[in-house]
Amino acid sequence: MSHTLHHLRKPRLQRSELAVPGSNPEMIRKAAEGAADYVFLDMEDAVAPPDKEKARSNIIQALNEIDWRSRGKTVSIRINGLDTHYMYRDVVDVMEQAGDRLDTILVPKVGVPADLYMVEALVNQIEMAKGYQTRVGLEALIETALGMANVEAIAAYGGRLEAMHFGVADYAASCKARTVSIGGLNPDYPGDQWHFALSRMTVACRAYGLRAIDGPFGDFSDPEAYLDAAKRAAALGIEGKWAIHPSQIELANEVFSPPAKEVARARRIIEALREAEDQGRGAAALDGKMIDAASERMARNVLVVHEAIERAAHAV
Repeated sequence: MSHTLHHLRKPRLQRSELAVPGSNPEMIRKAAEGAADYVFLDMEDAVAPPDKEKARSNIIQALNEIDWRSRGKTVSIRINGLDTHYMYRDVVDVMEQAGDRLDTILVPKVGVPADLYMVEALVNQIEMAKGYQTRVGLEALIETALGMANVEAIAAYGGRLEAMHFGVADYAASCKARTVSIGGLNPDYPGDQWHFALSRMTVACRAYGLRAIDGPFGDFSDPEAYLDAAKRAAALGIEGKWAIHPSQIELANEVFSPPAKEVARARRIIEALREAEDQGRGAAALDGKMIDAASERMARNVLVVHEAIERAAHAV
């Protein structure tokens, strides 16, 4: 192993992340009672320009009136882009009026590390001025060609950054990709045209201790296609996926939860390697297959997720 290691900055259970428009108070209330691990209250794309200020006000009210943490929820907001005149008020108003009730801020269309610095500078000052004892994290939405071209530098930013998300719709538009279906596959492409982008972002996340999250799948009438997309993401090391409709929450929770057989095998791998170690061997055989230290690291990844799910279930 290299002497340069970046451990996971902030572990959070994030199998499913429900996107909720801040302009709809009823949907916000329902989200608090749902099964999603994570909820982000949106002030950006899901909110029309005339409704931006009302959405911001609704979100502040929901953060203050709903006890998200007692419901086992991590709650986030998606602010408007840095190139809009809404963004600074999103950060200032929400942080000043409900910053101690908020877990993270999702920054859209991050193109360079300085985009995160701008938001972090505001958050730092407000937390100090208000005397908050809590610390709000940042999450970067990688959804432009510029963001993907700079994804390693963004991942290395440090500071409050905890996670990166792949925003497939704006990424497709930015790259001028031939698709009109959010997250769907183009039949003319031999495979998954989003594989490279997802894989590159995931590697950057793992290199610098960030959580890697897949974004939306637009056709909520096609659960099988959603499951397929989520499974492809999980195979790459992604640990969760957005739900743009409540029907997608359980699908994400299913895919990103290790099955019982996988958990049992992970425990057996660790047990077999401990026995081999006691006998002076660095490798062992289990069910006719060789296992070694790398197998143990993979097994522990499974158990970390499993234990986080169990803790969350007992906390509610």
